[in-house]
Amino acid sequence: MRDEGPLTWRCRDRVVEFGQRTVVMGVLNVTPDSFSDGGRYLDREKAVAHAVEMVSAGADIIDIGGESSRPGAARISAKEEMDRILPVVAETVRQVSALVSVDTTKAEVARKALEAGAHIVNDISALRWDAEMPEVVRESGAGTVLMHMQGTPETMQQAPRYDDVVTEVRGFLQERITFCGRNGIAFENIAIDPGIGFGKELEHNLDLLRQLHLLAELGRPVIVGVSRKSLLGLLTGRPVDQRLAGSLAAASYAVMHGAHILRVHDVAETRDALRVIEALCEVERSCR
Repeated sequence: MRDEGPLTWRCRDRVVEFGQRTVVMGVLNVTPDSFSDGGRYLDREKAVAHAVEMVSAGADIIDIGGESSRPGAARISAKEEMDRILPVVAETVRQVSALVSVDTTKAEVARKALEAGAHIVNDISALRWDAEMPEVVRESGAGTVLMHMQGTPETMQQAPRYDDVVTEVRGFLQERITFCGRNGIAFENIAIDPGIGFGKELEHNLDLLRQLHLLAELGRPVIVGVSRKSLLGLLTGRPVDQRLAGSLAAASYAVMHGAHILRVHDVAETRDALRVIEALCEVERSCR
């Protein structure tokens, strides 16, 4: 961990500052099979319109993904993934002032998306699955998100086990930060994500949310994506399209325990919840 003044995150020629306001990352799945909104935004015009809508509602980042990472999802080719997302990335960059993130594990996809104007590579493998990804991130100066996952989307929910989930996730993220440093990726370009729902049972997810402050101590912005996820269904008994209240409760708790960025589907409602937290705490970060 470094202590060099206010926390920032460099994403190419843009710098995200933290401290006064939680950053909201809106989810845009250009896929037929994502767990929450698969198939809804396969059409480019609908996808871009939704990106514009999310920015108008308060999203600071649009996270565009073309390959589902839901439990049991199979991988697709780089070509298919690029065919889905590149037109959406290019047009979203043209139409909105928010940062654009590409949710991919493939270096070729990331490179083309960055050439189209994206600012961030959100890699659920934490730069592990494609040997060329560190070079793509380094050369572009992109912001990068390092996420923890036990296994792969195909296998991750097959009885995941931990001795101490918080210690193990923190150790993994620290190792990946060190890996980035060895590969020329600047510390200030890194954000971290505990991977809620990725190779974790309910209690693992709850333990991570309760102790997010221990991840924040690594000195990088902490991203939490809990929106509409299965742990909320386990806690409430609600199907995926009825988990807004649970999503907002979990998001609010995450902010109060160390999250800097929330990755969400329901941007307007999340921003309203954050305004209430801000009013109650004066400055959101004082909640910690």
